[in-house]
Amino acid sequence: MNTAQALKNLAQASELIVSATAVFSQEIPAGHAAYFAFLTEHLAQQLTRAQIQAAHAVRRTGAHKLDRESFQAITDAGTIPTLEQIEAAEGHTTSGRTHFNSASGLMQDWLDIPRATASARLIQADCLIGGVNEAGQPIAPWLPQLAEQFMDPDVDPRPVAATATKLHSARKDLGEGKAGRKKKEQLQADALAFLRTEPKSARKHINALIAEVKSGERPIKALLDCIGIFRRGMRQGLVEYVLRLLPSQAAFIEAYLAKMDNPATVAGNREHLKDTEAQFTGEPGSDWDDEESMPDWAKGGNRSGPAEPADPSESAPPETSQSSPKPTEHKPWEEMKPERRRLLGLLTLLMGSSPTGSGVAPPAAQVSIVLNWEKMQQQVKDYAVTSSGLSLSPGEARAALCTAGIYPLVLNGTSLPLDLGRTQRLFSKAQGRAIRAAYRGCSYPGCSMPAERCELDHLDPWEKGGRTDIASADLNCPIHHISRHCGLFRTVKIPGSRPLVLLSSELDPEQRLRINTYFMTPAEALAAEARAERTTTQWRSGQLVLEFAAA
Repeated sequence: MNTAQALKNLAQASELIVSATAVFSQEIPAGHAAYFAFLTEHLAQQLTRAQIQAAHAVRRTGAHKLDRESFQAITDAGTIPTLEQIEAAEGHTTSGRTHFNSASGLMQDWLDIPRATASARLIQADCLIGGVNEAGQPIAPWLPQLAEQFMDPDVDPRPVAATATKLHSARKDLGEGKAGRKKKEQLQADALAFLRTEPKSARKHINALIAEVKSGERPIKALLDCIGIFRRGMRQGLVEYVLRLLPSQAAFIEAYLAKMDNPATVAGNREHLKDTEAQFTGEPGSDWDDEESMPDWAKGGNRSGPAEPADPSESAPPETSQSSPKPTEHKPWEEMKPERRRLLGLLTLLMGSSPTGSGVAPPAAQVSIVLNWEKMQQQVKDYAVTSSGLSLSPGEARAALCTAGIYPLVLNGTSLPLDLGRTQRLFSKAQGRAIRAAYRGCSYPGCSMPAERCELDHLDPWEKGGRTDIASADLNCPIHHISRHCGLFRTVKIPGSRPLVLLSSELDPEQRLRINTYFMTPAEALAAEARAERTTTQWRSGQLVLEFAAA
C-alpha cells in the first residue's frame, strides 16, 4: 500500500467514526453501549500511536518547510479527499522563507496543538521511534526496550508513551557513560515489568522510581536542611503553605489522614468536621450541589461506605470477619472533598478540640513499620517500610525502634497468639494489626483503598469449619469484600504468601494470578509480581495445586 492509499483509508476511517458515533447517540442496548466504549478505547490507543508517528514523520521529512502551494493543496483536499487530490498534495519543500520554523511550530500554529502537547509528542518520538540529527540522519530511539513495546500493535501505547516522558525527565540525573546507560536500561526493565503485570499500579511505581533517581543518595544532613513548613503567601484569596518532611515524619501524617478518611473513627467524625468549618465561615459548607452531583465514592453504599475502624478502641467493632457481609446502608455522608476534609481534621487537632464534644483529644495516629529481616542483615537500604508504603532510611528505622511503642508485627512470631483456630470467630486486635501491617490495603489488583478502610475477610467460612488464623485471612475494601462473596473474582491461598487474586476470564483472558502492589515500594512490587508470575507458571505446568477460597 502506498502513502496516498493509506491517507485515503485514514480519511474514510474518520468519516466512519463520525457516522457511527451519531448512531450511538440514540437509545441502544446496554451490551452495545459497553461494546461501543470498548471499541472507542481501542481506537484511542491506535490514535495515540498514530499521533506520535505523525509528529516523527513531520520532523523527519522537514514538512514545516513546505511551500505555500503545498499547504494550499492539503487545504483544498480537506478531510474527504479523492486519491487524485491526495497525490497532488505530495508537496515540495523550499529553502526560502516558510510559514513555520520547526516541526513544533507547524504542530502548534497550523494544527492548533498546544505547545506542551506538541513538545511531549516530539519527546516521545525521540524515545520510542528515533530522532534526526543536524545532518538529517536518523537516530535510534533513546529507550529501545520501551520502543519495542510501543511498536507492538496489541499493546496499549498510552502508558508506554507516558512512561517514556517520565524517564526522559530524569535523563540528566542518570549520569553519563557506562553507569548512566546501565541505570537507564534497568529503569526501562523495571518500568516494563510494571506495565506488563499490573498497569493500574504502574504509574505510581514508575513515579516512585523516577523520584528515587532524581533525589539521589542525599545525606541526612542535606535532607534536614530542606524540611519544614514554608509559607508561600496569598494566592487567589488563600494562604498557601508547602510542607516538606522526612518519610518517618510523613508516616504520621499519612496515618492520621487515614483516620480522618474513615467515618467510623473519632478523628473522622463528619458532623464535627462540618461544625469546625462553621467556626471559620459562619456556616457549614458542602462541595456538592446535591446528591446527584456527588461522585460514587462520596455516596453511601459505595467505596466510601462504612468500613472497619482503624483502631477498634475508637468505636464499636463491626462484624467484619463474617463470610457473608451485610449490605451497607445507602446514606450519603461524604459532603466534602478529601482535601478539604483532611484540612479541617488537622485544624481540629491543632485547635485541641474534640470531634465528639467530650473534651477528649482524638487518639494519636498509630504507625506500623515492617522490617525485612533478610534485607536488614544484608544492609539493603529499603529494609524498613511503613504500612503506607514509605521507605525509611536506616537512621530513621533505628530511631523508630528506640522511641516508638513496638508491636510484634512479624507473621508467625511467638510474642502474640496470632492464630486463634476455632476458639474465636472474630479476628483479634493483634491479628488485625498484623494483617493490616503486612498487607497494607485491599487485595484486589489496582485498588487504592488503604488497610484502615478495609475489612478482615475469612477465606474459609466460619460456619463451615473455617479457622480464625492469619493464613486464612485477607484484607478487602467493602466493595471488593462483597464482590468476592458474590463470586465476581476468586481468592487463591498460597503457602508462605499473601493470598493471590484470579479475575474472571472476561476481565483477564490470560488468567494470571495477581497481587495488589499499590501500597508497595517499587522494589517490593517487582519482587511480588515476580513471585506471582512464578506461581502462575507452576500452576499452569501442573507443578502446583491451588486452593481456592470458598465464596
